[in-house]
Amino acid sequence: MSFKLAIVGRPNVGKSTLFNRLVGKRLALVDDQPGVTRDLREAAARIADLRFTVIDTAGLEDATDDSLQGRMRRLTERAVEMADACLFMIDARVGVTEADRGFAEILRRQGATVIVIANKAEGKAGEAGFYDAFQLGLGEPVQLSAEHGEGVTDLYSRLRPLIEAHEAAEEAPETDIDVGEDDGDEGTRRPDKPIQIAVVGRPNAGKSTLINRILGEDRLLTGPEAGITRDSISVQLDWDGQAFRIFDTAGMRKKARVQEKLEKLSVSDGLRAVKFAEVVVLVIDVTSPFDQQDLRIADLAEREGRAVVVAVNKWDLETDKSDKARELREAFGRLLPQLSGAPLVLVSGLTGAGLDKLRAAILSAHDVWNRRITTAKLNQWLAGEVSAHPPPAPSGRRLKLRYMTQAKTRPPSFVVFCSIPDELPTAYRRFLVNGLRRDFDMPGTPIRLFVRGGDNPYEGKKKRLATSLDKHKRPKQRG
Repeated sequence: MSFKLAIVGRPNVGKSTLFNRLVGKRLALVDDQPGVTRDLREAAARIADLRFTVIDTAGLEDATDDSLQGRMRRLTERAVEMADACLFMIDARVGVTEADRGFAEILRRQGATVIVIANKAEGKAGEAGFYDAFQLGLGEPVQLSAEHGEGVTDLYSRLRPLIEAHEAAEEAPETDIDVGEDDGDEGTRRPDKPIQIAVVGRPNAGKSTLINRILGEDRLLTGPEAGITRDSISVQLDWDGQAFRIFDTAGMRKKARVQEKLEKLSVSDGLRAVKFAEVVVLVIDVTSPFDQQDLRIADLAEREGRAVVVAVNKWDLETDKSDKARELREAFGRLLPQLSGAPLVLVSGLTGAGLDKLRAAILSAHDVWNRRITTAKLNQWLAGEVSAHPPPAPSGRRLKLRYMTQAKTRPPSFVVFCSIPDELPTAYRRFLVNGLRRDFDMPGTPIRLFVRGGDNPYEGKKKRLATSLDKHKRPKQRG
């Protein structure tokens, strides 16, 4: 098990900046405004040859009630319990504050292995704060600048013995394990390879609550306030034998309402999660289903070519379930025809109702998204479609659809070779896409259809081969 290192400290001391530097990517949102980070974010990190897991945490607040700050503090304290060591960060330019002393006492009582980091210590402005850090009684601090990378070598020297001791303790004698025979690749989905899922929706739709219910623990910060989640937080789990990586994203409001820089960064982070996901789970509040923003988010996922599953959350609040379910399915088919046949699942993040159906819908959507159809079946199908419903003849010229093949999966993408590609109407292309969706059992998934000019691409090879053979058969002329 990887060595876990939690970064803790007051708000706005540079925890997320150091997290990004250790990870080597800008994963965590960074802003001058204090309190940007609210959830726990884990990622693989490295310093030279050291490999470990780093946890970014919310700023430690002096609150113990059920307020948002109190819930954030409990989540940070939980990260300290999970970690093998903590980097306790202070702002060297501000010096040691009373809050720093209080949090140092908490870490000391919990018996955590602590390394004090005097951050923002570049130049003379941070020297006084660095020496003040000795009074915390947690050992010699590390003078560091997360922004500029100064002092990372000193941090390496302090971490190396801890990580080496952890790796030595983790080593165990090898045992004889019967792994069975390898049956080969039985499909595109492997139980050990995580399926990437982005959970998206409007603010306060219950995304984090739903993910916590799937995880079986309060891993993500939740509450009645809208817009709690800011970063796109990823969590990995084994869900009944299949590995998943689930990204919790910030609620997406209408673009005109997004004014603050921080919210713009949060929404951009969520859009990036959609682009890298394989399946997008759109969470809709049953009390206000299929809002205009819900439709925009669903359309975004379809345009990005992601498989889509619609999860209608807070189903436990509905009293007339039968009529409401029928109403929701009718509205889904009418408002989102581009996702016709996509799974719609009724769930409750609070009670856990419908989670088995949600998992089955995600796996089904992922399988369809990866589906590949042989060229022989496609051309046999194309001939039948053209025979039953010939394409129109614009300006009296008959269009010939000569050949069809699947160019790629994820999402399924097809190429049709046509005699006059620019003249093939959009309606007929839509007719072919609907036929593919119907006859090859691909409900809901985005389908891409490209029309190209020219004949069967293999015919040119036959002609070139015949010409080459003909040249070899010709008698050589004597000079």
